[in-house]
Amino acid sequence: MPSTKSTKPLTDIYQRVTDAIIAQLEAGVRPWHQPWGAIGTSHRPLRHNAVPYRGINTVLLWMSSNANGFSSPYWMTYRQSQEIGGQVRKGSKSTLVVYAGAIERSEEADNGEEVERRIPFLKGYSVFNCDQIDNLPERFYPAPIVQTPAKERIPHADEFFKNTGSIVKHGGDRAYYMPSGDFIAMPVFEAFESASSYISVLGHEHVHWTMHADRLARDFGSKKWGDDAYALEEAVAETGAAMICADLGIEDHPREDHAAYIASWIKCLKNDKRAIFKAASHAEQAVRFLHGLQPASDQRQNAA
Repeated sequence: MPSTKSTKPLTDIYQRVTDAIIAQLEAGVRPWHQPWGAIGTSHRPLRHNAVPYRGINTVLLWMSSNANGFSSPYWMTYRQSQEIGGQVRKGSKSTLVVYAGAIERSEEADNGEEVERRIPFLKGYSVFNCDQIDNLPERFYPAPIVQTPAKERIPHADEFFKNTGSIVKHGGDRAYYMPSGDFIAMPVFEAFESASSYISVLGHEHVHWTMHADRLARDFGSKKWGDDAYALEEAVAETGAAMICADLGIEDHPREDHAAYIASWIKCLKNDKRAIFKAASHAEQAVRFLHGLQPASDQRQNAA
């Protein structure tokens, strides 16, 4: 029986993941782009028990779905597929996901007393998309849904951002978050080619909005446009926007200025192999914060 653990050396998972993402960026591809897929909807990648993946694993599984054209949102290990009655197709290539944890170890201090030391670790293991697995129950192969017309407003998405209490000013031809005035500037809805592209940009700016000192107080210490800290914040906003769109069931769209950031993202990742992990973690935190501003029923629905 094939092992569910990655067979490749795990001496530096941070570097392996970072190298894969840099390769995507150098090819002009957003690695955090969530796939629309054959089922006609966007989604978070899901475990076999329907619990969503979070953080960097969201990015890794979206990358694999985009590269392989997978439509199912479900992923599972070889053993999990067998326990459900499925069989991974011969020749199928697994996808790496990671697990972060820590161990407690007692050590003797210089004064002879024992102290507890917490040692963090990162492990990798392999999963397969359900498109690669035969004989699973039908729930793992979602049926197509009807898409929203391109220029029709998306009420539940509009309501999501309204519930945050943010100040959004429409007008002009630029989208940005202004920290000094604590407001979001957006072109009017009609200026966008589709409702989903409008929501994608609005989601991006709302992730920036969470950086305010009265919210998540996120500050990477950027000194100028394009430096590593600036690139990291933009990666947080891009990744967070994709997560929001997935949670709302909406296709995300790259910003028109996406290409201008690619070089700075590549430089940032090459300088720090943990940068994408940090970006994904902060993006997840920002998205959870925005979900936390929703009515109680919506918070329960998005808690996982």
